[in-house]
Amino acid sequence: MQSISGSRLDPIYFPLRSPCTLPKCPRGPRTWVALSYPQFKSTSTSHSLVQKYIAELDNGFSQTNRNKPGSTSSEAGVSRVLSEDAVNGLTVRDNAFPWFERRAAITEIQGASDLGSALSRLGGKLQLQDLNIILRNFGKSNKWREISQLFNWMQKLGKVNISSYSSFIKYMGRSGNTVKALQVYQSIKDEPTLYDVTVCNSILGCLARNGKFESSIKLFEQMKKGGLTPDTVTYSSLLAGCNKNKNGYSQALQLIKELKISGLCMDSVIYGSLLAICASNNQCEEAETFFQQMRAEGFSPNIFHYSSLLNAYAVEGNHKKADKLVEDIKSAGLVPNKVILTTLLKVYVRGCFFDKSRELLAELDTLGFARDEMPYCLLMDGLAKAGHIDEAKAVFEDMKQKNVKSDGYSHSIIISAYCREGLLEEAKLLAKDFESTSGKYDLVMLNTLLRAYCKGGEMQYVMQTMKKMDELAISPDLHTFSILIKYFSKEKLYNLAYRTVEDMHARGLQIDEELCTSLILELGKAGAASEAYSVYNKLRYTKRTLCKALHEKVLKILVAGRLLKDAYVLVKDNSELISKSALDKFVTSFMKFGNINLINDVLRALHNNGYLINQGVFSLAVSRYVGEPEKKELLLHMLEWMSGQGYVVDSESRNLLLKNCDLFGKQLIAEGLSKQHAMSKIRRTQATNA
Repeated sequence: MQSISGSRLDPIYFPLRSPCTLPKCPRGPRTWVALSYPQFKSTSTSHSLVQKYIAELDNGFSQTNRNKPGSTSSEAGVSRVLSEDAVNGLTVRDNAFPWFERRAAITEIQGASDLGSALSRLGGKLQLQDLNIILRNFGKSNKWREISQLFNWMQKLGKVNISSYSSFIKYMGRSGNTVKALQVYQSIKDEPTLYDVTVCNSILGCLARNGKFESSIKLFEQMKKGGLTPDTVTYSSLLAGCNKNKNGYSQALQLIKELKISGLCMDSVIYGSLLAICASNNQCEEAETFFQQMRAEGFSPNIFHYSSLLNAYAVEGNHKKADKLVEDIKSAGLVPNKVILTTLLKVYVRGCFFDKSRELLAELDTLGFARDEMPYCLLMDGLAKAGHIDEAKAVFEDMKQKNVKSDGYSHSIIISAYCREGLLEEAKLLAKDFESTSGKYDLVMLNTLLRAYCKGGEMQYVMQTMKKMDELAISPDLHTFSILIKYFSKEKLYNLAYRTVEDMHARGLQIDEELCTSLILELGKAGAASEAYSVYNKLRYTKRTLCKALHEKVLKILVAGRLLKDAYVLVKDNSELISKSALDKFVTSFMKFGNINLINDVLRALHNNGYLINQGVFSLAVSRYVGEPEKKELLLHMLEWMSGQGYVVDSESRNLLLKNCDLFGKQLIAEGLSKQHAMSKIRRTQATNA
């Protein structure tokens, strides 16, 4: 295999840089792959073009270096397992279009203003691996529309393989279009492709990195049942999602346990993810343990590992450990970069070491690492929250004088600090200054402006800010709604506050119990019992345990508003949490004004929940029934039920029934009262014997 032939039929042998797994190719220290290029006329030309084409392919499908101990950069250039695309790219048989023509077509398609037209003219010249190269180049340039257009064209012609699916799904994930990525993945009919590890890794990474961790775990379990054999990249992709998940730390440990059971080993990327997860979940000691474990296994920490551990130290402001770690970074021959020094600044600020923070901020400025507002914001926020509002404002003014690039976050910090300190005029002035000098708005800034205007009672500016949010298509979050509900309640605009809760609930946002409880009580005082009950129900359906006292407060509002049917539902579900006096008022009110068809149901429900019904309640019920003779069946059922439970009517009710017995049937009334009389004698006898 030493000579390279350029004849039409003889293959060209080209060495891959490292061992790989390839169908029908031997595995060894140096793997040779045969390539047939029929139309090259000279050996030197064909050999150089093959080298160039291999380099193109290698750049296209190589995976990230997993940084295993002893690995080299050249080994990182070749994927652990070559995809079908790689095989197609390395075995090129007779083709009507030589590589230089296809290369020209690739270049023209990538630069075309009308991609559809270019594909129609030139697409027929290209092989599948050529199309995948274009797909990847579009992805690297963040050309999301072109990626979708090209992939759809490839699908229609059946020119897709594992590499196509993997690349497309990965880039859809980067663009945030998880819906499209899932649609394409679920459309795959071929099971080997559906459960191929590279395709699975792409869709799992897409979901996990876009905040859909639970969905990624559910899909992962389905994949394993379907035949997926996970690799370290699979677990690394899932771990990336743990960092954004509420229970990320415990879920990460579960994934690591499963990885070890599978016989796989942790690598530097997985250790990096674990350190980041520990930092975001306040697990400082565990982060140190993983860091030491990583070193013990022969992995050399990089800047990402060090910055993640520094972040863990920032949680408790442990500047001594942070300083020592920075010295370790320098000893390892690494130069602390902007990320490391900014994270160290965060450590100093969290520990309230403001003098050291100022010194480090000055160093960042000297090194050119303070050209944006973030380092200044870290110090400003720490000073403001520690009550040093004047010092925070001084840092803010210094930043403005240096013309530091700002996205409005620094304004947000100072405006919020003014609001906390009750300096509402200053907050309003700074908010208006921001609006007049900056056109940059995001949700954080808009919430800050809303808070300032609401605290200052500036209704006009509140409405303008809400309108701006709509115009910019920025969706409100939990903080937005909380600010508005508090403001509308304070201004006694309860209807607006209620409508805000309705909107909040419709968007699927979790309703704050304390805030809504306050609104419920205010709505009750304003006579809006129906709206108060609606807010109460929204709280109930959030699947949380409510304050016990709330049920009784809402019951009182409903009784006062004569919403007795709703009150009955509340009592039936929560009677054990309601005081006897509140139940007495409810049942008395229901007997007088409630739906007559539900009187018996209410009595039975109260009795079944341990409430002892007094004769006064039955007297009111009898009076209601006597007033509506057509309800005689309900009256007779009540009398019969009373006898069975040991209840009897008082003498006044008895006389009223006898007086009106013609309306209900003398015999029936007599029998009902007779049963009650007999039951009364039995109860008296039992009481005497006792």
